[in-house]
Amino acid sequence: MLETDEKHVSPLQRTFAEIIGDNKPNPRGPGYLKLYAFCSLIFLCSTMNGFDTSLMGSINALPNYTKYYNLPTKGNASTGIVFAIFQVGQMAGALFIWMTDWRGRRQHIFLVFIAGRFLLSFFATWAHTASPLYLVEMSPPQYRGSVAGMYNTLYYFGSIIATSAVYGAHLHLKNHGNLDWRLPLWLQMVCPALVCLGVWFLPESPRWLIAKDRIEQARAIIVKYHANGDASHPIVDLEMYEMTESLRNEGITHWRNFFDLSVLTKTRSRRYRLMLNVAFSWFGQFSGNNVISYYLPTMLTNVGIKDTNMKLLLNIIYALTGWIAATLGSRFHDIVGRRKMFLGSTAGLVICLSIMAGTSSSFVNTKNQTSASASIAFIFIFGVIFAFAFTSMQPIYPAEVMSNDMRAKGMGVFKLTAGTAGFVNTFAAPVALSNIGYWFYVFFAGWDVLEFAFIYFFFVETKGRTLEELDAVFEAKNPRKASTQTAALRFEEDAN
Repeated sequence: MLETDEKHVSPLQRTFAEIIGDNKPNPRGPGYLKLYAFCSLIFLCSTMNGFDTSLMGSINALPNYTKYYNLPTKGNASTGIVFAIFQVGQMAGALFIWMTDWRGRRQHIFLVFIAGRFLLSFFATWAHTASPLYLVEMSPPQYRGSVAGMYNTLYYFGSIIATSAVYGAHLHLKNHGNLDWRLPLWLQMVCPALVCLGVWFLPESPRWLIAKDRIEQARAIIVKYHANGDASHPIVDLEMYEMTESLRNEGITHWRNFFDLSVLTKTRSRRYRLMLNVAFSWFGQFSGNNVISYYLPTMLTNVGIKDTNMKLLLNIIYALTGWIAATLGSRFHDIVGRRKMFLGSTAGLVICLSIMAGTSSSFVNTKNQTSASASIAFIFIFGVIFAFAFTSMQPIYPAEVMSNDMRAKGMGVFKLTAGTAGFVNTFAAPVALSNIGYWFYVFFAGWDVLEFAFIYFFFVETKGRTLEELDAVFEAKNPRKASTQTAALRFEEDAN
């Protein structure tokens, strides 16, 4: 049973926004600097994911690789299944995310092994899903979008390393048998090794500790990392009160609860949360971005770029521009807000895809080099627009909209949904690009219009609120409308 000592829970009347407005902790204080340091280690899980995901897109452009496996340069179903098996492993790994409620967020970041692309993604999913879950729960609420949002931006750093490794290996080792594509595969071991060595020095999530009735440990973490060691700071009592009250209403998780999925659907507000989780998980993989990420070399071939080194170099530039945009976007989510960023980005994606369809059509029919150059330019603009708003929030928003007792299972749903969308994309894309070409862009332009409408009518704003204050938003008759009200919503204890 959770403690009810007045030291840990008191009937506070001030909201988080009011306390921060009057007494904001120093974001460069010792506790915050330590928090940034251990978050940097967690970011390597995203780097690992970016490396793993982007690697095959570059390797698929190597003649030695396609010749070794007798694959066509423009891609076919065999190419698709090589890429898509990663998504299958991801979906299978997502079925075990409930274990983060059992053994904690931290330990599952350790469970990363390299054993083929299926096992790679199967175990990497545990780490890649536990990591944003951990960051969302550890981050100070006023910087949650920036700190936790930085996580997925490091995906591009991994992508840059992967594409650069393939580029360098091909440049210098293409005449050494198959070493130009084997060496980058071996480099996949680096990030998991670093995380495995450092993860045992990290603090555990305070919400998980409270759920396990380890109140004092949770309070010590809040004091150290959210208040720079000042135990009397009002933010400590507020966060402890909100977390303890929220978890008291939900109850302490027992073994039998790990397999109980009714927690995701038993009330209207929970079903609304789940709807947002599933929708954003799908949107993050099915807006046209995943096709470009995997098949950029194939798309470049379709608009006349034949040189392997040029395709690899453009792959690197694509990842670099995406990283810069995603890093800037992670900070803007705490300034502009999630909804405005998503809406603006989705509108931009529709415009880019429409132009890409037109320029690609022009090149196919006329071989006009200006059309080819325009197609390449808008492929890069598309990547920047998507990265600016979506990349940093891809694993964060699905975690934010979940209540404490839903979060681990909700992140499992996130990975299952994202994996399914990714599988459809990566398996179907080479066939679609080979057979319908630019009409594939037309399809995604139409789909993104539907995404825009859904985001406008249903997505809630999570900026500037603690995870517990969002409970009041989702209990409202119209959560989207409640979330966009300018007045801060007070955390309300659920009456039993």
